Amino acid sequence: MKSAFRTALILTTTLSHRSLNPNTITLLSVRTAVVSLPLNSTTTATRRTTRRNHLFVSMAGGDSSPTSAAVEKQFDEFRHRLEESGSLRDRIRAVATEIESITRIMHSSLLLIHQSRPVPEVLEKAKNHIDVLKQLFSQLGEIVRESPGQYYRYHGDWRTEAQQVVSLFGFMHWLETGDLLIHTEVEEKLGLNASEFGLDVEDYLIGICFMSNELPRYVVNQVTAGDYDCPRKVLKFLTDLHASFRLLNLRNDFLRKKFDGMKYDLRRVEEVYYDVKIRGLASKGDPKGDQTIQET
Repeated sequence: MKSAFRTALILTTTLSHRSLNPNTITLLSVRTAVVSLPLNSTTTATRRTTRRNHLFVSMAGGDSSPTSAAVEKQFDEFRHRLEESGSLRDRIRAVATEIESITRIMHSSLLLIHQSRPVPEVLEKAKNHIDVLKQLFSQLGEIVRESPGQYYRYHGDWRTEAQQVVSLFGFMHWLETGDLLIHTEVEEKLGLNASEFGLDVEDYLIGICFMSNELPRYVVNQVTAGDYDCPRKVLKFLTDLHASFRLLNLRNDFLRKKFDGMKYDLRRVEEVYYDVKIRGLASKGDPKGDQTIQET
């Protein structure tokens, strides 16, 4: 566009120098040509933007329209809901942190079982914290019940701690009885009510899988201490537990991965058992139990 104006200016100057009385028709033609020069894309875009701005201003002029008031009210409600949810979640996490601290203390107490300490002595130290856990889970239930029907919305904030508690309780119960701790028994120990605030089934199953991770180490240490019948007992327990898990139609998720890990725990115990048996160190034990292990 600048080059067009420059050309017109040169043409006008040339005509004015050629004649002292220039032809008005010629000058008018040149001026008309200058005015009628085509606009470039920049000028066109500028005018379109200006029109759009005017249109936007005219549309946004009604700030007090019913639609704007409804949108503002909606997002104000969202803000209150998110603030309440965040406050509730912070309270849940605070209790879950205390539960995690207690479980670490209990786990450190149970680790003494691998040093061939007497079972009653080890269990007594761990059981001293069960009442504290019961109180913490009671607080957790009260907080969650403030938002009815939202159990699984906040479940992820304490599920890891619940799984660890199941693992500890299951290991302690097995050391006492040699049997598996049932789901309802865990709820009774924690004072939970399935109809209001209960223990999730997957958390229970994952906790039992965690418990099985402790058994291979326990078997090795017991054999080292001279308890050659321990591998047979643990192998029978793990074999039955693994067979029970196979009844479940597990998806390809975290629970499935933990169940797959149980097979390696079972294999490690089998290796210890067969090694003890080949060396002739194992007692005859229960023939029926040995036959069951061989069939599996």
